[in-house]
Amino acid sequence: MTLATYINDLLYRYDCVIVPDFGGFVTNRIGAKVKNHIFTPPTKQITFNSLLKHNDGLLANYIASSENISFEKANTVISLAVIKWQNELQTKAVIIENVGNLSLSEGKKIIFEPIVTVNYLTESFGLTTIETSAILRLKEQAKPLAPLLIQSEKKGVATFIKYAASVAVLLTLGYTGYNGHQNEQQNKVVANQQIAIQKKIQAATFVISNPLPTINLNVVREISKPFHVVAGAFQFVENAERKVKLLRAKGFDAKIIGVNEWGLTQVTFNSFASRNEATNHLYKIQKTISSDAWLLIRTLK
Repeated sequence: MTLATYINDLLYRYDCVIVPDFGGFVTNRIGAKVKNHIFTPPTKQITFNSLLKHNDGLLANYIASSENISFEKANTVISLAVIKWQNELQTKAVIIENVGNLSLSEGKKIIFEPIVTVNYLTESFGLTTIETSAILRLKEQAKPLAPLLIQSEKKGVATFIKYAASVAVLLTLGYTGYNGHQNEQQNKVVANQQIAIQKKIQAATFVISNPLPTINLNVVREISKPFHVVAGAFQFVENAERKVKLLRAKGFDAKIIGVNEWGLTQVTFNSFASRNEATNHLYKIQKTISSDAWLLIRTLK
């Protein structure tokens, strides 16, 4: 199996796979998209960071367990592959199967072109890009207006309507006068009832001289910090606890974040809520304190 095969396998499980002394492949989740009638499922976008060169043990341990070889031999396999890639980059592009192509710019910087045909997001397994045809909608035709009154009415009918309208007006005026008198009487009755009800409410009102005190509850929402700058992984818990005390004495918010899949207890310098903040902190620690520090992305339970 080639080194690209192991990188492929790990990209399905982790957000960052580092090739020691070469660089790291970092994934970012991209949500579903709809553009020009094309539906694209969620995916992982792969980028390459040439500054992530430290050996975090992930790739070497995976090779060792897959090929049933020692950790040291697995590191040798990685080193040989890196030397080969570095030599090929001087004359041509390096193709990492299903991951992307690496080439050198005029300034001798590595340029990475990811392959977008492979989706490393396991949640989107089985989902493919779907293209639909455009939906044509017919414009609604304006409905014709209702015809105006026909002028060819018979004279007899028009005369009858005229007299009927006059009678209706007279009846309406008479009813309105009577109805206004009735409404005035009803309004007086309602007003008297409201005054009586108001007096009863005032008589029943009372004041509590010693009310219960108000309790203010301050609820603090815990912010998730899935980005951890790892200081090291230790076989013995005592060594991990000793490392935490040492880092806290230097002002770091160090802690133990659990045991990894190889049974090693992991200790962090700090944990952050954003990737950018964690990456900047990592670079600062690598330059000033420990070049072996690395970034772990995991949500703690």
